[in-house]
Amino acid sequence: MASSSMSLSRTSDSSWTLRENKRFEDALAKYDKDTPDRWHKVAQAVGSKSVQEVKHHYELLIRDINYIETGHASFPNY
Repeated sequence: MASSSMSLSRTSDSSWTLRENKRFEDALAKYDKDTPDRWHKVAQAVGSKSVQEVKHHYELLIRDINYIETGHASFPNY
């Protein structure tokens, strides 16, 4: 079962569709941290999100990655 903080990030950010997430991931791969106007380009690539929304989505992604990498994520027993 996921922790409450992990669930919170997914719940508060659930307005992203699979298609938007894919476009977001593709844009992050295309526009690295040194790209001028990176967040404007990422938002444009997603097509339906503002610059602030893509920045927030990225912050949640980084937080989730850090959470997993530090061993705080629980995984189901298969």
